[in-house]
Amino acid sequence: MSGYRIAGRGRADRGEAVRFSFDGREYGGVAGDTLASALLASGVTLFGRSFKYHRPRGLVGAGSEEPNALVSVNRGPGRHTPNLLATQVEIYDGLKATSQNRWPSLEFDVGSITNRLSFLFPAGFYNKTFMWPRSFWEMLYEPAIRQMAGLGEPPREIDPDHYAAVFAHCELLVVGAGPAGIEAALGAANGDKRVILIDEQAEIGGGALSDPALWEWLERSMRTLEEAPNVQILSRTTAFGYYHDNFIGAVERLADHRPDNGDGPREKLWRIRAAEVVLAQGAIERPLVFAGNDTPGVMLASAARTWLYRYGVAVGRNVLVMASHDSGWQVAFDHAEAGVKVAAIVEFRASVGDGLEATAQALGIPVMLSSAVTDVAGGKAVSAAEVTVFDAAGSAGASRTVACDAVLMAGGWTPSIHLWSHSKGTIKWHGELGAYVPDVANEKCISVGACAGDMTLGSGVSVAALPTRKDPARIKAFVDYQNDVCARDIRLAVREGFRSIEHVKRYTTTGMATDQGKTSNINGMGIASEMMSKPANEMGLTTFRPPYTPQSFGAIAGHHKGELFQPTRKTSIDAWAAERGAVFENVAQWRRARYFPVGGEEMAAATRREARAVRASVGIFDASTLGKIEVVGPDAAEFLNRMYTNPWKALEPGRCRYGLLLKEDGFIMDDGVSARLAPDRFHLTTTTGGAARVLNMMEDYLQTEWPGLKVWLTSTSEQWSVIALNGPKARDVLAGLVEDIDLSGQAFPHMAIREGRICGVPTRLFRVSFTGELGFEVNVPSAYGRGVWEAIMAAGAEHDITPYGTETMHILRAEKGYIIVGQDTDGTVTPYDAGLDWAVGKKKPDFVGKRSLARPDIVADGRKQLVGLLTEDPGEVLEEGAQIVFDPNQSIPMKMVGHVTSSYWSEALGRSIAMAVIAGGKQRMGETVHVPMPGKTIRAVIGGTVFYDPEGARLNV
Repeated sequence: MSGYRIAGRGRADRGEAVRFSFDGREYGGVAGDTLASALLASGVTLFGRSFKYHRPRGLVGAGSEEPNALVSVNRGPGRHTPNLLATQVEIYDGLKATSQNRWPSLEFDVGSITNRLSFLFPAGFYNKTFMWPRSFWEMLYEPAIRQMAGLGEPPREIDPDHYAAVFAHCELLVVGAGPAGIEAALGAANGDKRVILIDEQAEIGGGALSDPALWEWLERSMRTLEEAPNVQILSRTTAFGYYHDNFIGAVERLADHRPDNGDGPREKLWRIRAAEVVLAQGAIERPLVFAGNDTPGVMLASAARTWLYRYGVAVGRNVLVMASHDSGWQVAFDHAEAGVKVAAIVEFRASVGDGLEATAQALGIPVMLSSAVTDVAGGKAVSAAEVTVFDAAGSAGASRTVACDAVLMAGGWTPSIHLWSHSKGTIKWHGELGAYVPDVANEKCISVGACAGDMTLGSGVSVAALPTRKDPARIKAFVDYQNDVCARDIRLAVREGFRSIEHVKRYTTTGMATDQGKTSNINGMGIASEMMSKPANEMGLTTFRPPYTPQSFGAIAGHHKGELFQPTRKTSIDAWAAERGAVFENVAQWRRARYFPVGGEEMAAATRREARAVRASVGIFDASTLGKIEVVGPDAAEFLNRMYTNPWKALEPGRCRYGLLLKEDGFIMDDGVSARLAPDRFHLTTTTGGAARVLNMMEDYLQTEWPGLKVWLTSTSEQWSVIALNGPKARDVLAGLVEDIDLSGQAFPHMAIREGRICGVPTRLFRVSFTGELGFEVNVPSAYGRGVWEAIMAAGAEHDITPYGTETMHILRAEKGYIIVGQDTDGTVTPYDAGLDWAVGKKKPDFVGKRSLARPDIVADGRKQLVGLLTEDPGEVLEEGAQIVFDPNQSIPMKMVGHVTSSYWSEALGRSIAMAVIAGGKQRMGETVHVPMPGKTIRAVIGGTVFYDPEGARLNV
């Protein structure tokens, strides 16, 4: 192939020269060129190397269907973008692009040795070959395969660009600005509907850009749309996903076509909600499957037409057309009329319309009917094609070699139904097209034009793979260019028992690349159909999933990066802790004080001091991050009774209860202490990380399962500051601050709540404890949180009040055996496994997860259960997450029977303590288990989970 510019053709501005580089070599193009068109015009043949075999690859398509020409573009430090399509990269002065998946160079790639060894790498070879020795997979096989395969190199520096996002609403959204899409927009341009017209190309027009006969209409239509006040046109914008309720995600490329971003965003994410959607995405020409069809210079005929008419570039000087569809003939005529020699039209059909043959004869183009290309000569560029005649039975006849420098494939057309499939619209088989088309809509959406099967491109026949005179099992006839999937791989998958087209896809990786099967799915399905002797319309189609084309992480993330990646939530007391030098940690989205060092203390010393203070006198802790939900309504108690495992309807106002929340599968999801304020009002607390999850779950049940209940849920997590006061002196500290509340043990027992005032501020005062000591949780409006905290600190000074952080809180709760959901549970722990049988209402008729608790696997012997562990060496603190075995002398890999969930040094006990989940743990009390660690194995004895004050004497005072 030796491409070149043709005078008088194309829409690119030849008066404006552009300089750029590809793989370090300087090239020239013109304004309006893509990287692909500019390189083609410079005679470049080789654009990349294939994924598995590292075969030389050139262009196949001219747009987003292109499977081969993936490049990386470097726009400066942190602006390295891999896996861009050369067909969509707009050139500008100074553009630096490089090819991918090759070493040391594109011309000479050491990895191409895999092409010669391809017999070792059939479909599914990963699953069959690298099985022994087992340890070699991670140490050798996987790293080697990843080094050899893959696509572009990921960015390794922080992206300095920023990205915008916007929500948009319209009455009509048109996706695709070809003739059909433009007509749809024009139909609404004169009304009062808000219309958004989007297209992925830099210039609006779609297929009309490659048809000079439509240019005048296109210019007139675009002028009308641009002048319409209710129409918004978005070019360089790709609709990548269609979600329910007519919600479409799209990304607009704002700066990649310019040398400098300036101060604006690089890309913009559009979240569009439309009353009605018109899909006008067109159709993609199908490649033909034959030996050597991946040789650089073998491409779609429609792509060659685009290069010719839109960019004024001929893809060769002596082209051959391989057609099974009339549209290929028209491309041959276009090239002949432009002065490009057409070596031959090779037609698979035995006959075509008289007009086609007559035109070919008039243009001096040789025609070869009942024939097929059976091989292509040339390594990095086409030099000739072998053409074989076949009879009606498919038997090979005479063959001849035709000199050419490009082979243009015309195998028919496949409507683009990707977004239609995203929307869950059904599809049906179109026999004449040999493809699926939209059928019944699931959303308020219609497909128009070529993507609906409405085309005027002539007729043809669908052929999954062209016949060959060689053994089909020994030739490389590619179906999926990007994943190096040949026709023989599809056939192998069927022979090995795969019948579902979805399974064939996964076994062979057909259609799983960045092109999402745009050029491969129908051919792959057709080959499988023939192998199974099953009609194509019964095969079905693989599932199309977003995104339609790859999108940058930056566009999806938008402003959510760096400090904005996840907003840091802070309590009203956070600043006080920061001023005192607290060391913080992130818990869910909250910043929490982990410990308060004094005099340069390390964490171990600080937590020991804090723990001693709580046990001996009084400690103060910021618990404001706890999730809080106000549950209100006449059916509030009934609702909670159905949600939680334990009974709630009999709970009296003024009392608290520990609540355990399960998922439907019976596994622990969340817990917390909640209070009944009135017959129709509850104050619920959740774990810090579980607040949103619990509220969402409760709303889901309330709205979908029990809509008849009169209950209202309100998140109040940020409305209340919570100050936990724990220790023997806690009551004494509060005594002088609280109004209208009797703090005596008889009037205010453990697990009670009272409403009154503290420091003149309204409070909900809980008598609860997460330390095992006398405890209170002071809830006050957040605006008063710091003021009340400081007042309590002042009142507690005479008792040596000590602030403590989350690390000490963990130690104190572990000493009492209180669990933390998500740490001592792992998504597979039931209440029975955690020793929380007492929190399950045995007489309740139902609650969320109740039925699952009776499943055989849930009550089977040998389940992992939460137990306590005491190391034989009291000074040895186990590592959290460490695996546990029964027999340390067994062969490797050892059978792991559990893991350590919590482990600390207990200052109160003068030794280490730990909790763990161990298979059959409750039946193994007193037994010794082993914790293998690097260089040693630690012995520990199984026991109960309550290590300190098991009688609860310190709590009930």
